[in-house]
Amino acid sequence: MATRMATSARVDPDTVRAVVEGRHGDPFAVLGLHQGQLRTFQPDAREVHVLDPGGRRLATLERTEATGFFEGAVAKLKPGDAYRLEVDGRVVDDPYRFAPLLGEVDVYLLAEGRHRRLYEKLGAHPYEVDGVAGVSFAVWAPNATRCSVVGDFNNWDGRRFPMRKRVECGVWELFVPGAEVGALYKYELLGPAGELLPLKADPVAFRAQHPPETASVVAGLVDHHWSDGAWMAEREHRQRPDAPMSVYEVHLGSWQRIGPGAGRYLSYEELADKLVSYVADMGFTHIELLPVSEYPFDGSWGYQPTGLYAPTIRHGTAEEFCRFVDACHQAGVGVIIDWVPAHFPSDAHGLAYFDGTALYEHQDPRKGFHHDWNTLIYNYGRSEVDNFLLANALYWLDRFHIDGLRVDAVASMLYLNYSREEGEWIPNQYGGNENLEAIAFLRHMNELVYGEHPGATTVAEESTAWPAVSRPTYLGGLGFGFKWNMGWMHDTLHYFGLEPVHRKFHQNDLTFGLLYAFSENFVLPLSHDEVVHGKGSLLARMPGDTWQKFANLRAYYGFMWTHPGKKLLFMGGEFAQGREWTHEYSLDWHLLEIDEHRGVQRLVKDLNHLYRATPALYARDSEVDGFEWIDASDSEQSVVTYLRRAPGGGLAVVACNLTPVPRQGYRVGVPAPGSFAERLNTDDTAYGGSGVANGTVEAEEVTWHGRPYSLSLTLPPLATVVFIPQ
Repeated sequence: MATRMATSARVDPDTVRAVVEGRHGDPFAVLGLHQGQLRTFQPDAREVHVLDPGGRRLATLERTEATGFFEGAVAKLKPGDAYRLEVDGRVVDDPYRFAPLLGEVDVYLLAEGRHRRLYEKLGAHPYEVDGVAGVSFAVWAPNATRCSVVGDFNNWDGRRFPMRKRVECGVWELFVPGAEVGALYKYELLGPAGELLPLKADPVAFRAQHPPETASVVAGLVDHHWSDGAWMAEREHRQRPDAPMSVYEVHLGSWQRIGPGAGRYLSYEELADKLVSYVADMGFTHIELLPVSEYPFDGSWGYQPTGLYAPTIRHGTAEEFCRFVDACHQAGVGVIIDWVPAHFPSDAHGLAYFDGTALYEHQDPRKGFHHDWNTLIYNYGRSEVDNFLLANALYWLDRFHIDGLRVDAVASMLYLNYSREEGEWIPNQYGGNENLEAIAFLRHMNELVYGEHPGATTVAEESTAWPAVSRPTYLGGLGFGFKWNMGWMHDTLHYFGLEPVHRKFHQNDLTFGLLYAFSENFVLPLSHDEVVHGKGSLLARMPGDTWQKFANLRAYYGFMWTHPGKKLLFMGGEFAQGREWTHEYSLDWHLLEIDEHRGVQRLVKDLNHLYRATPALYARDSEVDGFEWIDASDSEQSVVTYLRRAPGGGLAVVACNLTPVPRQGYRVGVPAPGSFAERLNTDDTAYGGSGVANGTVEAEEVTWHGRPYSLSLTLPPLATVVFIPQ
């Protein structure tokens, strides 16, 4: 039978007041068992009994403060003993009887900013301690004076579960017995001056509520049983610079929707069925996903994430996302995700002023604020922030088998004066505009990705002439595998947007890219950025009447697929969507009922299959020896002709006639005799063209373009044709 034990060692009133008012920053110094005294704060409780593991009452605690602070002597307990509390008839475990969770090595690595698997320790993890099931919570907030985990397991009351601060590394931790998977939670923090901050979502949450709700959700690390062993074994060979890479860029929320009106999103499970089979059938080698990290605002398309460790719940759970990736791999399709380490939004529940200080961001807006996007810039010079991002890059590769990271807005990271006027930025220590900390971060990221996941790749969206972006760090490069060729995209889109009568004055827009085409491992991007913000669709940007618009677009795709560089096409472009893309609606799949749109789709499919089957079109994408102009100077007729070469002698001959005038008997020099088969013609009637064709052409011993042999061709109007030696 329990007895009420009086105590003369009560906590002083100021300490009690700090606890019950939620101001005490060291709850483990007060609550729990201390030298035979047990203390607990149970707001509004009437009585609290101490139980042994068998459920027998050991003591009844005295309420020494009206709000619900209880304390008393429990002579039979010593440090480390298990006990439970009976609070108004409800039996609970006391979070303050459990030892620290983080080990010494974890604390050391976190303090150093070198814990590359921090997601195994921070965040919310289902856990069991001494046979008691619950959840371990841990969050980095070194400048907070108090941090509590709040959720639907404690009535969102920040007074109930204040956390233990590991002062060595600035991490607050707590094991919450009885908390379960699916529970909603956030962190309630007091800033350096004791000010109450907005509730914060967990920076390392593995799941979040569906926006616009902003709570984190207890989920734990995903543990998928993978079936992609064959893909993973071959992946390194599939993503080399000498391998074919044709990427289908996708915004999951608007690729296809189901239901009336705007419709609902497809789930990851539905996407694994519909999207994967479509991409595989179309012949693309990879899917690139606009950011899938959790983000609050649909209109950001994911480029302003608040939950870097949580696949967006818009389409399902992390396990379902794993099954989507697994389905891609089993279909022979790689998965690249857009990754955003350049900036983060200023939403109150996110990283902004997380512990009441500029923790993840720079304090000075001249280094820490993006005017273009109203976002905050990570402080790459802080080791813990650097580690948070590096660990996240590895997390996607490790837990989700992602094949590549396309790093967004690299240019904004490299330059301190990016989109800033004089006086709006701070030079580096040498007086330059290079962001030395960001450069070091990007190099380190690439070294880790390629070092720990040799089959993976990285791609930079970098829009300037920064040198050696896709060259190894040991050679002074940034270490990326590939770089988007933004110059090629701008020049060629400008050219194809001109009326054909004017193109002869702009031939250099087609040819200039070859002056630098082999300085990097390039990807040729016709991305989402080219079909938004009033730019119109690719089809709408083509000149002429309807027939000419489609013919121009088909010729452009033919030029792109035969030009040095890997390929990237945003969804909808493959069937010539007519309107500008919006994230709020599905693509216009009904257009495939129209012959012209269906023809473009068939062309893209055939281009992909020809490209993948013809080493001359990809094997030397990044080598000077892989490309040779036949004639780049026929601006008067707006014709360009060129050779693509593969190791071992493989050859492709390409001719682009970029006016609506057919060219009869157009002679093209070739290096060898024999028969050349017309393997692809964008003017084919199957694609909606006029059907001007060549069939198989014999090389004649007629010197032309400085070559001993030549072909006499008929060049179709507004078309690209590809010939392969038989």
